[in-house]
Amino acid sequence: MDTTNVPAAVHADATDAAIAWWIVAPGEGEHRPEPLPPRGDGDALVRTLWTGISRGTESVVARGEVPESESERMRAPFQSGDFPFPVKYGYLNVGVVEEGPGELLGRTVFSLFPHQSRFVVPADALTPVPDDVPARRAVLAGAVETAVNILWDAQPHLGDRVIVVGAGMIGCAVAVLARRIPGVEVTIVDVDPAKSAVAASLGVAFATPADDLPPADVVIEASGNGAGLQHALRAAVTDGLIVVASWYGSRPVPLDLGADFHSRRLTIRSSQVGAVAASRRSRRSTQDRVALALRLLADPAFDALLTGSSPWTELPRLTANLAEGTAGALCHTIDWSEA
Repeated sequence: MDTTNVPAAVHADATDAAIAWWIVAPGEGEHRPEPLPPRGDGDALVRTLWTGISRGTESVVARGEVPESESERMRAPFQSGDFPFPVKYGYLNVGVVEEGPGELLGRTVFSLFPHQSRFVVPADALTPVPDDVPARRAVLAGAVETAVNILWDAQPHLGDRVIVVGAGMIGCAVAVLARRIPGVEVTIVDVDPAKSAVAASLGVAFATPADDLPPADVVIEASGNGAGLQHALRAAVTDGLIVVASWYGSRPVPLDLGADFHSRRLTIRSSQVGAVAASRRSRRSTQDRVALALRLLADPAFDALLTGSSPWTELPRLTANLAEGTAGALCHTIDWSEA
């Protein structure tokens, strides 16, 4: 294991401390020893196997672009510190329960915990990973949960044409789920022609913004780019729905709402995973939603979204890439097995 640039103090006694990743400035972070609190009744001690980088949101965090007005709403459930810096952030964690309630002991679990080697949380914050879902693939539960919420907001119907703008982790997860709806035709639109290979592996069509496509009944914008949202408006059918899944942080997103925007009676709807979609909120909890996401991950097609992996010691380089916009577009996993 390469421990270059990992402070010696981080390698504390593993019985009372963990290793945590903190972002301390734009594109810069550091590993810190993290004391583990005593485990109380109803708590569990988890040893992390994998964490995942949610490129869209974590890029905004790495650049320090979380708007002050959103600093509370955008807190991750187990975040430490405050935006912009220093902050311990992340929410895609798969680990093994080492101590805790008997029904969870030894189980592989998913949680919304940041990048950290071991941690103590309430047991009800953990969701068991089904036996037919590999631990590394389970890191995608956060992305699939987001995709479930987006589709609950979008509500595509049988036989609809659906366009997903942006072939990132969230856009691809939406495409995988939408293609399961009988008769639905799914096309991913992305500026990078190389993404056609990913679309093919997911069993959906691919196009670039320059291609001429039939108007879509539902357009889901997940590009993280204002130009992608403008294209989404052009791609929708008259009376169509555009669901905006991207989060742009503090960056302004100018839109041309002239021309035929009003005459075509287009609807723009936001979707955000922090709350269950309004259409299901009275009947589904966030725990129900993440459990559903984990069941859906039994589909091996999701492995196409796992495009890279690095040991935890590589987090400094990966954080710099996030801030620079050069990070991989899909899910990069962090291996904590030797932490």
